[in-house]
Amino acid sequence: MRNSSAVARATRMAERVRGRMAGPRGGDPAEGQRRGRAATGGTTAHDGSPRVVVVGGGFAGLGVLRHLEARVPAGAADLELVSPTDHLLYTSLLPQVCTGEVEPRHLAVSVRGALRRTVLRSGHAVDIDVAGRTVTVQGNDGSTSELRWDRLVLAPGSLTRTFDISGLAEHGLGLKNLAEAVYLRDHVLRQLEYADTCTDAAERRARCTFVVVGAGYTGTELAAQMRRFSTDVLERFPRLTSDELRWILLDLAPRVLPELDEALGAGAMKVLCERGVEVRLKTSVSKVTADSITLDNGEILPAHTLVWCAGITPNPLMEKVGTETVKGRLVVDEYFDVPGAAGVFALGDAAAVPDVTRDGAPAGQTAQHAVRQGAAAGRNVAASLGYGTARPYRHRGLGFVVDLGGTDAVANPLGIRLSGLPAAAVTRAYHLLALGAGTNRAHVAADWLLAAAVPEQVVQLGFMPPPKATITEIEDSYLYSG
Repeated sequence: MRNSSAVARATRMAERVRGRMAGPRGGDPAEGQRRGRAATGGTTAHDGSPRVVVVGGGFAGLGVLRHLEARVPAGAADLELVSPTDHLLYTSLLPQVCTGEVEPRHLAVSVRGALRRTVLRSGHAVDIDVAGRTVTVQGNDGSTSELRWDRLVLAPGSLTRTFDISGLAEHGLGLKNLAEAVYLRDHVLRQLEYADTCTDAAERRARCTFVVVGAGYTGTELAAQMRRFSTDVLERFPRLTSDELRWILLDLAPRVLPELDEALGAGAMKVLCERGVEVRLKTSVSKVTADSITLDNGEILPAHTLVWCAGITPNPLMEKVGTETVKGRLVVDEYFDVPGAAGVFALGDAAAVPDVTRDGAPAGQTAQHAVRQGAAAGRNVAASLGYGTARPYRHRGLGFVVDLGGTDAVANPLGIRLSGLPAAAVTRAYHLLALGAGTNRAHVAADWLLAAAVPEQVVQLGFMPPPKATITEIEDSYLYSG
């Protein structure tokens, strides 16, 4: 399902960018190269080596560049990355940033540390000219430029899927980046402080009510871990009781973790219920205001907090390619080539990559898929430059892990079902392995040890003012920073 508001914002931005650029769109590659030089003061002129431009520095994009640096000799190709940040964010541990178990910057894997030959261009790709072989980039400083490419790799990730629910974008909170995670922690503590000093019982109850929509990975982990966190910090708020604290998890699906093995969902459900999380299945939201949430059954929940974890939508940049899409995801073949767009590859959340192990059905939109696609696409892009042989993408799943906080988790590594402490140990080991950088692994492991040995420091960090943390504000700034 397309996110209409995100697409509209991207379209408006692209129109403004094109208004600043000289020369018509389209034309032959030579004309595109001339326009690229004019727009950037000559910085994109060819030096004789093919240029590979990768859009997106997430698991998929960074994986492609790591493999290109390993497979393509120095000087044989110019490698460039377009990304709004200088790091890969390990999003799987964002709930632990909310609970304070992990320091935010320890989840940021340095791009400059991981890549040695790649040039980083800080900004967002806002338009693509396939015929002219250029991509328009809006820099984080507000400048615009055109990059000439010989190979274009699209891995820009996704946005929060919000649907057309009244008030959701204006009042809902998301959890896709560090700013949102830090803000959510501050917000929960702020609501508890308000409730602690409130004399009206109904208002105190509303301040202590937290609603999470989406019982997939993120929503389930967040509800379980934040319920545990907020219960633990109640001793700092002497006028509040655990009976007043209320965490509600909603989903239209008939069970928790519907995309996983049913046994994992049942194990997670058991932990949620034991912690006191109210799980309401086959239920969603119809309206959100600053102080209430209306459910699709007509029930009104007085609450000041709604966290939206109900899925993602592909980046609207995919529509700029002009080729076929499926639910906003760019159609590609099993080699990541985009049919009808020579030299263009796509992968990750933004592409419907056929998985030959599932009869060609589109691969899942998970970090595990993105990591493996990055390696496979890197090999195929290198092959297109004359180094190695292209191969179709085949996904080999390692199983799934779901961290519910403390010693609670559910997992099925290599098909072996685990729960409790063994699952928690496997889950932590998997996350350390997947982080992909020794420095980050060491920091996160140290964070876990400290969290187990030292009492929680319950303070608000105040990184962002409240008006800047809604889904709309966060994703507008993320897409068009500067």
